[in-house]
Amino acid sequence: MTTDVQRMSLPRRIVGGVAGFFTGLGRKAAAFFNIFRKGGASTRLSYFIMGAACLRCRQFVKGGLYLLAQAAFLLYLFTAGAPALAGLVTLGTKTQGWVFDEELGINVLQSGDNSMLFLIFGVLAVLLCLLFLALYFSNIRTAWRLQELRRRGKPIPSFADELRELMDTRFHVTLLALPVLGVLVFTVLPLVFMILIAFTNYDAAHQPPGNLFTWVGFANFGQMLFGSSRMAGTFFPVFFWTIIWAVLATFSNYIFGILFALMINKKGVRIKGVWRTIFVLTIAVPQFVSLLIMRNMLNDYGPINELLLSLGWITERIPFLTDPFLAKVSVLVVNLWLGIPYTMLITTGILMNIPEDQYEAARVDGASPLVVFFKITLPQILFVTTPYLITQFIANINNFNVIYLLTGGGPTNSEYYFAGHTDLLVTWLYKLTADRKDYSIASTIGILVFLISVIVSLITFTRSASYRKEEAFG
Repeated sequence: MTTDVQRMSLPRRIVGGVAGFFTGLGRKAAAFFNIFRKGGASTRLSYFIMGAACLRCRQFVKGGLYLLAQAAFLLYLFTAGAPALAGLVTLGTKTQGWVFDEELGINVLQSGDNSMLFLIFGVLAVLLCLLFLALYFSNIRTAWRLQELRRRGKPIPSFADELRELMDTRFHVTLLALPVLGVLVFTVLPLVFMILIAFTNYDAAHQPPGNLFTWVGFANFGQMLFGSSRMAGTFFPVFFWTIIWAVLATFSNYIFGILFALMINKKGVRIKGVWRTIFVLTIAVPQFVSLLIMRNMLNDYGPINELLLSLGWITERIPFLTDPFLAKVSVLVVNLWLGIPYTMLITTGILMNIPEDQYEAARVDGASPLVVFFKITLPQILFVTTPYLITQFIANINNFNVIYLLTGGGPTNSEYYFAGHTDLLVTWLYKLTADRKDYSIASTIGILVFLISVIVSLITFTRSASYRKEEAFG
């Protein structure tokens, strides 16, 4: 049965989620002030001295840890935290350069600020402040819980009791604490840093400490999407080719994978295992090896051109990778070799699990093979593989290997801003980062690619039968 949430349109769900978030935030804020209003002396004191309620209830270890955390945070805030937060605003003010030293009577090199370090330490300071706030509110909840236990005359748990609880009923908290901390440090922190780069002018001309970079707001997005510069004239053609490539690469692999699976699994076909093994071999060989081999074979002076010339089938070499149109066709064809086996294997598993009585009933009713395929086989394949299809589409939007290793984004286009005819947004982003050092523009492209991927994934999946009728399959 379809739930009310699933019936709602995607925009309404997004608006509802945002509204729910702020409503929950308002409730937590109201609860925060109500606890202070209704709390006793030790509970209110916990708002200013963390762990006060724990110490009042003789939970000395827990109270001491809260107090130690507060003291450590305040020490950090007044020594390194406040300057880091201030540096996040300014991103440095002093540039490196030669200045005249009156005492020495010569020019000396003056050390400068490093905008990148200011940004990193500023983001880290914000993250530590948020973690401290979470710990602070945990202290308030603990104080209120202890007050309620005292009011009801129930025993106060000892530190040993809470440790046993963390190893038993709340073991999931203990188990996930370290991975969550690792995600925050090694994933969230670098991700936020790279997102913020998009709102600066960090490029080849602004390399700290010699030249500081500064905040520019949404200027990079405006230049990319609404400007009349060469960069804007590059973004939209590359964007449209990225979408065309993703659609063709995804559905060509999907369609041919289904066809091969149907042919191999058809009754009467012998040595099915051998045919499957032949296709699986393309997966066994590392993808970059296959791509580099295909690049050499499709070269203007590669084996394919040489063979066709020697057979007399062509009089001029075919520019598989140097002609704009043929290069796009070549990457699509090579991608078939790499992608078909995955779809074929998934489809094979589905076909082997479709009940035979459905086919028998259709044949008794006089349904043709084409009708059987479109009414029985294809709907069940689509039902199961829709998430995979969406995943492959997003993967093809970001398919760096096939494009970069096969054509390098070429052939070059003089009208583009350091991009070629076959460049996707992700390969263009790489070139801007590695070759041009246009870090802010590359980060802007990365954010736009992320937004495109999220929007396409949400809209497609929420409109699919796999989402709306997930309980129908089992």
